Amino acid sequence: MHDPVHRLPSLLEAVLSVGTDLELRATLQHIVDAAAELTEARYAALDMTDPGRDGLRGIRTAQRPEPPEPPERPEPLELPEPLEPLELVVPIHVDDEVFGDLRLAGKRDGPFTDEDEQLVRVLATQAGIAIGNARLYETARQRERWIEGAAAVTTALLSGESAADALMTVAERARRLAEASAGVILQPTEDGGMEIVTASTLDDPGDIVGTVIEPGSPVLEQLLGGEPVFTDDSATDPRMTTHVRHRFGPNMMLPLRAGGRLLGTLALPRRRGGRPYTAVERLLATQFASQAALALVHAEAQRSRERLAVYEDRDRIARDLHDLVVQRLFATGMMLESTQRRSAGTGDTDKDVHAMLGRAVDELQSTIQEVRTAIFALQQPPADAPTTFRGKVLREAAGAAAVLGFQPSTRFTGAVENRLAEPVAGRLLTALRRALAAASRRAGVSRVEITVDVTAPLPDGRPGVRLTVFDDGGAGTTVTWQSPL
Repeated sequence: MHDPVHRLPSLLEAVLSVGTDLELRATLQHIVDAAAELTEARYAALDMTDPGRDGLRGIRTAQRPEPPEPPERPEPLELPEPLEPLELVVPIHVDDEVFGDLRLAGKRDGPFTDEDEQLVRVLATQAGIAIGNARLYETARQRERWIEGAAAVTTALLSGESAADALMTVAERARRLAEASAGVILQPTEDGGMEIVTASTLDDPGDIVGTVIEPGSPVLEQLLGGEPVFTDDSATDPRMTTHVRHRFGPNMMLPLRAGGRLLGTLALPRRRGGRPYTAVERLLATQFASQAALALVHAEAQRSRERLAVYEDRDRIARDLHDLVVQRLFATGMMLESTQRRSAGTGDTDKDVHAMLGRAVDELQSTIQEVRTAIFALQQPPADAPTTFRGKVLREAAGAAAVLGFQPSTRFTGAVENRLAEPVAGRLLTALRRALAAASRRAGVSRVEITVDVTAPLPDGRPGVRLTVFDDGGAGTTVTWQSPL
């Protein structure tokens, strides 16, 4: 038997080694290696009572090499799974709970002694303290990462991202924090299901976006009720019904809920066979989802306030244009028309004045029409696709401006919204696109005028609509298109 006093330095060194690292996995590896070194065991393992709590299934040493042996000595036996009772097994306690069993086998010079067991028990006591400290450190480090992630998401969402970009920001950040295979956002559908609307994945997302959890799914009631759902294996869990479930293993499905309003669900699946989520990870991810939902609501409110401010400012500009500019132009036109009528009978000497007044009146009328078109454009929601015919024509003109380098002037005559039916409007827009494309290809074009007139009759007398697109390229080009109403 070894001298106990002689082995105290080795015990002290082993006790010190288990506390040299604050990372949990490294700490457990130090414990296993120190126990094997202290007892001269060829095999050592630490099997945890609750591997899901820390996300670690077990820690083992590599096989320790054998010293040179005579050829007649039999080969060492393989480590049984689990170890036979004749080997040394010492429990490790952390906070009055059994963390796991430290198992040793294959002592070189015979069976394990009582002294070996006493030394390992001392080591196990210190190991329990080191594991507790490593747990605290790991929890604090995880909490810090999730808090920093939530703060980064809040900052990003309040910086003016669009709604779609905001959801992707949440999914992407959560996926990285959870070390998940994917981060997806689901939102309720009109028929009572839930649909994946955003997906951040390590690989090609494939057909993940658009996947629907149909009404009647066992998991749907919990999700729509704003309850978190945790699964150990999405592929085999009977509650999971989507066609993509077979790709994933452990999963967290967390409600994005704020102020009693359910915005959707954040799902964080890991790969098949991936490490299960620990209780700490589940708690931190749930808190992250709650904070992200609150940030999404605030970002949406901020965007609404900004849109409202833009609408109010545009409405004020439109009102000023109408009340001041248009009225003054109209009054000026009336005065010119009156002057033109008085000068009409004064003789040939004033014919030039009469013609100039006529041109001035025409220019004023064109200016009034263009200002009214600008007022209409200001009244359109800036971020939305136009739904009115006027808005669609203005959109085509704005698109041509990017190529032409200037904004074409646009004029509407008559009640275009009331008199123009959808099929005719579609054909008119097609003709407008072709005319603008042709104008953009001509050299020397510096002015383009678009006129839509629903008061111009067709040659056969039927009511019709006429589109005229004029450009001043070369000698000037006028494209005319007309159709029955």
